[in-house]
Amino acid sequence: MINGFKDLRIYKKAYELCLKIYSLIKKFPESERYAISDQIKRASMSVPLNIAEGYGKKDSEAEFKRYLKIAAASCNEVEVLVDMSKDLSFIEDETHKYLIEEYVGLRKQIFSLIKNWKNEI
Repeated sequence: MINGFKDLRIYKKAYELCLKIYSLIKKFPESERYAISDQIKRASMSVPLNIAEGYGKKDSEAEFKRYLKIAAASCNEVEVLVDMSKDLSFIEDETHKYLIEEYVGLRKQIFSLIKNWKNEI
């Protein structure tokens, strides 16, 4: 049963991944504090925030789905930044692979919810 946004699997996954990103960027070079580090923090944070905000507007199916689409777009942004982080040797190949797989999976789950959401849920 879904009583709030915290009951949504996509929210839980997005929140968990955001925490992993925050932990990971602590290892980035100091010179990247206001570049990739800042941008990847914002993008990863945008995913659970938009899911939560959209759920607050779930009485309008169109509004909720709009926020979910924004969350999915932020997954894309994180993917690009993870690719850049790997190519700049800020993260290892294994970490890169894990994060890409997780964000691709999350984006698919978000689009599945968009497709299947009904106001009665």
